[in-house]
Amino acid sequence: MMQLSHFPAAITQAAQRMNEIDSQLMAVQQQINRFEGNADRAAAFDIDLKNDAQRKARRFEVLLVNHEYQQAIDMQMRLTVEKANAFAHLEYLRNQFSVAKLEARLAIAQQLTDFESKELVGL
Repeated sequence: MMQLSHFPAAITQAAQRMNEIDSQLMAVQQQINRFEGNADRAAAFDIDLKNDAQRKARRFEVLLVNHEYQQAIDMQMRLTVEKANAFAHLEYLRNQFSVAKLEARLAIAQQLTDFESKELVGL
């Protein structure tokens, strides 16, 4: 187990990793939004399309053949899983830190109890 004094730095590092993943997710989401906006624009101004159902189908087709869009969606899924794992790791470290603090307090309390017991019997 990690020393008590090392937990704050490890927790900070894990939180920073979460922030990095969030930043990457925001960038990917902006890219996805841009692709979807372009697909919406292409469908909206296609004079051959007669109704919303045709426009939605055309939008889907445009996005389906856009390899960069598919890569961005894949990246978003990977980052979402990575973020969930990073969050689990951060919570694990926080919980381990809490346990380590409680164990340290228990050890101090036991030492005090042992000391007081020895004083009572005159050792």
